[in-house]
Amino acid sequence: MFDTSNLFHVSSMLNRQSIAQHGLDWTRMGAAPGIAGSCRPEVEGIFVCRGEEEAGFFLQINNTGGPVDLWFVDGIDEGLLLDNGNGFVYLPGRVPAAQVRLA
Repeated sequence: MFDTSNLFHVSSMLNRQSIAQHGLDWTRMGAAPGIAGSCRPEVEGIFVCRGEEEAGFFLQINNTGGPVDLWFVDGIDEGLLLDNGNGFVYLPGRVPAAQVRLA
């Protein structure tokens, strides 16, 4: 099912055009609530999933009110990822469109 990338991002399909054009940018992905149902960004950064199991979890909890996309995230130094305090990680920055691709 998945490619060789080990980092993923789950987002509402309503954000697909923005992600394809601008990459992963929390300031531009406001077309739908976050996967956990939040109406605004929880952090100034991009949450990523470490591996297939974690991505599957976020696909299942989908609280966006509609279908979601799974994105491969490439070229990220995992040493830059920060824990949000709940065991999930985010990159405190944006990810260019050239580093993401729809699964």
